[in-house]
Amino acid sequence: MKNQFRALIVDDERLARKELISMLAEYDNIYISGEAEDVPSAVSRIKETNPDVIFLDIQMPGKSGFDLLSEIKTEAKIIFVTAYDEYAIRAFEVNAVDYLLKPVSHDRLKNAVERLQSQPDEEAGIIRNLKYDDRLFLSLDSQFQFIKVGSILSICSAGDYSEMNLSGNKRGLTSKSMREWEERLPEEYFCRIHRSTIINLEYVEKLEEWFNNSFRVYIKGIKDPYLLSRRYAAKIKARFS
Repeated sequence: MKNQFRALIVDDERLARKELISMLAEYDNIYISGEAEDVPSAVSRIKETNPDVIFLDIQMPGKSGFDLLSEIKTEAKIIFVTAYDEYAIRAFEVNAVDYLLKPVSHDRLKNAVERLQSQPDEEAGIIRNLKYDDRLFLSLDSQFQFIKVGSILSICSAGDYSEMNLSGNKRGLTSKSMREWEERLPEEYFCRIHRSTIINLEYVEKLEEWFNNSFRVYIKGIKDPYLLSRRYAAKIKARFS
C-alpha cells in the first residue's frame, strides 16, 4: 500500500499554488493539507497541519524558503518548486527530495512523487565533495541551520544518525550517515579514527598511547578523548610524523 502524504504548498503566487494543487490531484497518495503565501503564514500552517511533505518556493517577498526552514522544526520532506536553478546545490544540502523548475512538467512532478514514495529506502539528492570553507544548510536536531564545515570538531555514530560536535560547544544529531560524511568531507582535514568516529585534524591537541597499541586523541573543545583504533592508527600517525 502506498504511503499517504499530507502536503503543504508554499508559494507567493496564488495561480502557481492552484496549478500545483491541480496537478497533485492526480495522485491518490497526496493529500493537500494547506497552502501558504509567505513564510509567516507557512510557519502557522506547519504547526496546524504537521505536513509530511512541503512543496516550497524559494524566492518570496520578505523571507525566502530557506529562511522558513531555518525558523521551524519539522520532519517533513522538502520538494523545492522554483523558477531559479542557482539554488540547486544548496537545496540538496538539506536533503531535499527534489528540485522542480517552473513551469513544472507532469513528468518531473511524477518523478518527484515517486522519489518521495521511495524515501527513506533511497537516499535523496546528490553527493558532492565538500570544501573546508563551505557552509552547509542542514537539519540538526530537526531544525535547519547553517553550519561551517571548518567548525566541525568531530562526528560520531549515533545509531541511525550521526552526532556532530561543533566549535562553540554546540552539538546535534543529523540523519546523514558516517559513510556519507567520510566520502564528502575534505580528507586533508578530516580523518576517520574509529568505526564510529571522524575528527577534524585541525583541532587535534595531542595523541596519547593507550592499551593494546591503541591511542587516545584529544580534540580542542571536547573534554573526553576519542579512541584511535589500531585499524586507523597507522594512517593518522603518518599525518603527525
